[in-house]
Amino acid sequence: MAEHGRDGTWLILNGKSAQQPDVREAVERVRASGHRLDVRVTWEGGDGQRLVDDAVRAGISRVVAGGGDGSINEIVAGLMAHERSARPALGILPLGSANDFANGLNLPLAPQPALALAVSGEVRDVDVGMLDDEPFINVASGGFGAEITTSTPVGLKRLLGGGAYSLMGMLKAWNYQPFEGHLRWPDGEDRVPLFMLAIGNGSQAGGGQQLAPSAKLDDGLLELLFVRHFNSLGELKRIIDELENLPHDGHFVRYLRVPWVEFDSDGAFPLNLDGEPRRYHRFRAGLEQEAISLVVPERSPLLGRDQ
Repeated sequence: MAEHGRDGTWLILNGKSAQQPDVREAVERVRASGHRLDVRVTWEGGDGQRLVDDAVRAGISRVVAGGGDGSINEIVAGLMAHERSARPALGILPLGSANDFANGLNLPLAPQPALALAVSGEVRDVDVGMLDDEPFINVASGGFGAEITTSTPVGLKRLLGGGAYSLMGMLKAWNYQPFEGHLRWPDGEDRVPLFMLAIGNGSQAGGGQQLAPSAKLDDGLLELLFVRHFNSLGELKRIIDELENLPHDGHFVRYLRVPWVEFDSDGAFPLNLDGEPRRYHRFRAGLEQEAISLVVPERSPLLGRDQ
């Protein structure tokens, strides 16, 4: 989608990253190359959405989310609160510990090339997932996966990257209880004791776990992955094998491409929206198609149409 009648870019930067020398250098280089770039820094939860509101009122053509997956989620939520025609385009400066969405897009991770692309790259119209009335751009992951993500210390995430999730998983796997619930989608349903659930608009979560390998941001479909409860080490090994063979179905693992899915849980079900923890007794996940204009690299694996 072209950007008409507006000007300028705001970098909405997570306050934790505001003093990083490589980020400050990236900002200076972008400005020196002739781009009009203003920096706005968040201090507490909700600031990202408020700053998006300010950017819309100021007629800004592009906002850049500077932070991790949670920061991106907050900026997307701010954009989705406005009419489609009023939403600035979105660029990403990945500064988190996992950067799952940026990695899925194949964005540069170093601040200088990432910010240069964010302010000047081409935009593509992409879908945004909606879980009830809450948006997510990447993945909603639930059950055991959500428990791992919320219980892994941030310092350990930064030190070990994706390996932290595997480590915490091994420590917790034998103590978990399955989450009983009922799943429904357009041409099917299943009553299942869940080990893990993932609903993907993007492809990966949990520090590099490829939970939705067929995901595209512009196809009007969600990837639905669910893993049944297991009872033995042998069954766990089988689950791991089946997950390595995605998107094919297995005995414990199902992988579907659906426009929507509903879930009713027998208890409070832990679910992360782009890494941000929630709990639900029931929900419906769907899509708003072509909801935002996203800055993307050439030949991104998350785009399908007309590349």
